[in-house]
Amino acid sequence: MATRGFVLYLLSGFSVAIVSVLFINKNNNVDHNSTLLNSPYLSSADKVWPELELNWRLVLATVIGFLGSACGTVGGVGGGGIFVPMLTLIVGFDTKSAAAISKCMIMGASTSSVWYNLRVPHPTKEVPIIDYDLALLFQPMLMLGITVGVSLSVVFPYWLITVLIIILFIGTSSRSCYKGIAMWKEETVLKRELTRNQETLVNSRGELLIDTEYDPLVPREEKSELQILCFNLRWKRLLVLATVWVLFTLIQVIKNDLVACSTLYWVLFGFQFPVAVLVFGYEATKLYKEHKKRMSTGNTEAICEASIQWSPLNIAFCALCGILGGTVGGLLGSGGGFILGPLLLEFGVIPQVASATATFVMMFSSSLSVVEFYLLKRFPIFYALYLMGVSILAGFWGQYFVRKVVSILKRASIIVFILSGVIFASALTMGVVGIETSIQMIHNHEFMGFLDFCSSQ
Repeated sequence: MATRGFVLYLLSGFSVAIVSVLFINKNNNVDHNSTLLNSPYLSSADKVWPELELNWRLVLATVIGFLGSACGTVGGVGGGGIFVPMLTLIVGFDTKSAAAISKCMIMGASTSSVWYNLRVPHPTKEVPIIDYDLALLFQPMLMLGITVGVSLSVVFPYWLITVLIIILFIGTSSRSCYKGIAMWKEETVLKRELTRNQETLVNSRGELLIDTEYDPLVPREEKSELQILCFNLRWKRLLVLATVWVLFTLIQVIKNDLVACSTLYWVLFGFQFPVAVLVFGYEATKLYKEHKKRMSTGNTEAICEASIQWSPLNIAFCALCGILGGTVGGLLGSGGGFILGPLLLEFGVIPQVASATATFVMMFSSSLSVVEFYLLKRFPIFYALYLMGVSILAGFWGQYFVRKVVSILKRASIIVFILSGVIFASALTMGVVGIETSIQMIHNHEFMGFLDFCSSQ
């Protein structure tokens, strides 16, 4: 299965990069306590917050933020890989504040995109545009992985995070581009067959032939926007997702006021695991039982968009992908969308539903990060509100424009190409910035190994 090969690529690449730190530690005799305190890249106390004023920096940031949010939410990846370099290089924020404001922009864009998607029907079936089965399956493990990744981000050296960014983004963008090309070829074949079928309705003498396929006597009922909205909403599942979000948020709020590495700190940190496993186990058991029941009756129709057999092995694989995606997202500050979006496409989800579902899950994960950053006073309120407003408009109009293009051209692969392009652009921007910063840290003889978790909090 290509998905397993892709995950194997990520695991092997990450493992090699992490193990290499151990060899660097042996040859690095720098006093990391002194260099760590003097590092401008790892310090959480130094805040650089430019004033919110009309100038070329703000105008350029607005344009990039709008385009990044529009394309990022359409692909279901958010656009954090574009926002962070933009906020540091153009606007002038410090790295940690840029990451915090980036989360605000992702939250705004994903929320407006979810609102737009709730008001459009499923393109092929009489089901909600958001796949709640997949959302309930991935969201708890994704949020668990994000909290673990955020904790690891204070331990991993800056250069290692840069290497992981390059490995992840090049892999996901390449795989998504390959998927988009395959879909484009399939769509070309389908359009050619449709054109050929239309031509056969007229014989060689120009006489109209009778088509054997008729429209149904009872036409499909046209639903209003309000009816589509009510149909797309699943209140019970929304309540479960919101409950998981509230529990994780409360844990983060309480944990931030505790002494790092204290007994209560680790108790709260560990409490996240049973919460995530409980919700994941409930949804996984439900999918497994329904799949087994359908197989016993000979019904092969999928109960959700993913064309996957819900066996225990595949369910465990989904749990691994969710934790891996969340951990990488929390570690790299991407929110997990760079894993979840391509992963849903690999599972056989059509692009429109993959985008809507990934954006829906990302709304919860990004808002959790925003709450945590707000409690830490990590971003200026007015600047964040302005850029979040730009992202809200971009998320809505980006969805509207791309959906119109897809409906006109009859090519959903456009969404996949946008996803691949955003990830590749993020790989370039974050990779270049990360390499430049890492080289400067080497010139400053800064510590390049793993940091102590408790003293780095």
